[in-house]
Amino acid sequence: MRTTRATRLLTGALISVLALTGCGTSGAKGDGPALVDRAASIDRAEPLAAPDIAIPHLPATVDSADGRRVHVASADRIVPLTGSLNEIVFSLGLGGHVVARDITATFEQAANLPVVTRAHDVSAESVLSLKPTLVLADTETGPAEAIGQIRAAGIPLVVVAPAKSLTDVGRRITTVAGALGVPGAGRKLVTRTEERISAVRKGVPVAPNGRKPRVAFLYLRGSAAVYLLGGAESGAPSLLAAAGAVDAGQESGLRKDFTPLTSEALVKAAPDAILVMRKGLASVGGVDGLLKIPGVAQTPAGLDRRIVSIDDGVLLNYGPRTDQVLKSLVDQLYKGSK
Repeated sequence: MRTTRATRLLTGALISVLALTGCGTSGAKGDGPALVDRAASIDRAEPLAAPDIAIPHLPATVDSADGRRVHVASADRIVPLTGSLNEIVFSLGLGGHVVARDITATFEQAANLPVVTRAHDVSAESVLSLKPTLVLADTETGPAEAIGQIRAAGIPLVVVAPAKSLTDVGRRITTVAGALGVPGAGRKLVTRTEERISAVRKGVPVAPNGRKPRVAFLYLRGSAAVYLLGGAESGAPSLLAAAGAVDAGQESGLRKDFTPLTSEALVKAAPDAILVMRKGLASVGGVDGLLKIPGVAQTPAGLDRRIVSIDDGVLLNYGPRTDQVLKSLVDQLYKGSK
């Protein structure tokens, strides 16, 4: 997930399911004409160009999303507790200060860092053993006891509000940059990211029939028979809207994050395409296996085998690589369209 990431997803429901089930890895064979991601690239964070990388100017006192004011004296040893936060730190050019990662940070530069989570639960002992000078978390990082233990040890811990949509990209980068004492680099990264997202959005084609495609976001973990349909709070609607599509789950009336996938729910959603994470798709046996889940083959998406798959670790991160995610989504969704 960012793994690879997911990171990403990354709503509370997603993280809960992952913690209970882990990630399936069975291979996908015989997938026929399943769509191929033409925007796939090496899983790497892209740091700012050398002239834009700043030396942390600290100390600083910053607002934490849990209502605290946190005094940060040093960014020499950083432990980001989500893959998306880790990616932001590396993109700001401060990857050399990062001394650990969580399980969802699997982009190339972070791959050899020690992991301080078990499943998706933080190990306070592992974090403290690395003598961090700053810990970054979000409001869904847990368990609460581990966060409390890190704070009780006197380690500055800044909580960042999670990302749910494209509008959260700049806010998260700005918050992390402020905590690291590099607000100027944060502004440059926000500008770069927003310009790239805007460029992709300008290239979104108009559907041949003028009707926006309906896309259902499915969360799959075949190894545990977990099949969920995303709704208004899944994190996907904003991304789909930017791609000129509509979230079929949200449009069918699902107001929460995820609901168990049923034939009835799929019939109501009537998706023209299905969006999945790559590891989730592999866990059910690829496109052929997905079509065996009750109700999927009977949808317009199933009949056309119109499946869009994106790396788990970046799909819902809403961070510096969101333009790549959006481009991949657009390329796959409109494959063959003019």
